[in-house]
Amino acid sequence: MQTATLTAALPFVVLGSAWAQGSPVAEGAMPEVAASGFAFTEGPACDADGAVAFTDQPNDRILRWTAEDGVTVLLEPSGRSNGLCYDDEGNLWACTDERNEMWIIRPDGSHSVVISGYGGKLLNGPNDVWLAPEGGAYFTDPYYERDYWDRGPMEQETQGVYWLPPGEREPVLADGDLVQSNGIIGAPDGRTLYVADIGAGRTYAYDIGVDGALVNKRLFCEMGSDGMTVDDEGNVYLTGKGVTAFNRDGEQVAHIAIPEPWTANVCFGGPDRRTLFITAGERVYTLAMRTRGVGSQ
Repeated sequence: MQTATLTAALPFVVLGSAWAQGSPVAEGAMPEVAASGFAFTEGPACDADGAVAFTDQPNDRILRWTAEDGVTVLLEPSGRSNGLCYDDEGNLWACTDERNEMWIIRPDGSHSVVISGYGGKLLNGPNDVWLAPEGGAYFTDPYYERDYWDRGPMEQETQGVYWLPPGEREPVLADGDLVQSNGIIGAPDGRTLYVADIGAGRTYAYDIGVDGALVNKRLFCEMGSDGMTVDDEGNVYLTGKGVTAFNRDGEQVAHIAIPEPWTANVCFGGPDRRTLFITAGERVYTLAMRTRGVGSQ
């Protein structure tokens, strides 16, 4: 595993406390720059040991943070990976934008393509993925034209969210009635799915049916999001202009200001899952939390 050439920032870079009474943020905690020197960070995901993988899409690589070693290169090239999620076997699912696919990357660095299209057509570009506790994957498929593509125009009729049943290779369109899907995350109990329609500036909640179907679609909050995560209290974290946390009723409980033009994504990590990892522009930020993360994201 190659060590990345990165600039690790000193801790305690004061950005302003995000703590308030009842906040999921640890009292007195402030975001700190954990690492910098990237082109554009995205897609953080936590493995079983608390290590966090994230992507630097313009540089076509996946990186990995650990408390012991800092940041190292996990995979390069990476298929222009974007959103990531670990499964229970330690495999890393990656939304690979170069050829509009979904990969499974094994611990030894080898990979296989698990999704390559829908209905005989190219996907727009899988963006974010969440793995259901009972198996299968939900992923969003917005269309963002890339300068490295050699493909033609958009082939799908929607920019919706898909469901890949366990053991299958062909996804099912779970909801095509979205302007432009993006961030996605499941509730701690695995019974509710949150999907951001960044094109409409809204986030929706769905019940997950016994067959994986999304039912009872409802407005969760009047805010879209690039990336999402949840904590053990059921708070949902959205990104864009910093990080905004909502409780399970859709009421805002915290806002974490980040001094970057855009905050792309977020996940909990570290050995105790009480550190929020925030990917934003050329940097990765961390923030001590009162609550804990659940699952890979």
